[in-house]
Amino acid sequence: MTRCFLILLSACLTLASCVRSGSQDKIKAGDNLPEFTLSSEVNGELSSAELKGKVTYLCFFATWCPPCQQKMAALRDTLYPMFENEEDFRLVAVGREHTDADLMEFDSTGKFPFPLYPDPERKVYSLFATGTIPRAYLIGRDGVVVDAETGFDRQHLAVVMDTIRELLNSIK
Repeated sequence: MTRCFLILLSACLTLASCVRSGSQDKIKAGDNLPEFTLSSEVNGELSSAELKGKVTYLCFFATWCPPCQQKMAALRDTLYPMFENEEDFRLVAVGREHTDADLMEFDSTGKFPFPLYPDPERKVYSLFATGTIPRAYLIGRDGVVVDAETGFDRQHLAVVMDTIRELLNSIK
């Protein structure tokens, strides 16, 4: 039953992400997570290899972008509290074209309980897309992208949260 639900849900999310996707996408649902390393003075290094075996929500944002600000607030207030105690879950937020200093200033007002990583030259972002933020990817334990989304939509975030729960509850 759970397996059938996961397959159906994955198919629905894939179709939804196709509608949301455009020519700016390099990575979409069904693709493998590309190899990358993020580095932060505050949070240290994080490589994509470390995410293997985890359900990961990866979000690219900019501090000046109103939809990004809304999405980051929703992640802080809604998504993260639901999954923060899950050992197999990671939320990774990447500031596109931002430095550690920019993100520390943003965090001082936003009080984000999850790590913010800078991508000042778009090196990591460019592996995923060429434009449009916010942009988020839900990645399964196997390193395959389950959902790819641009913009901010509360209803879609609710669907993603349900999918995260299903992925966490599925057999490893």
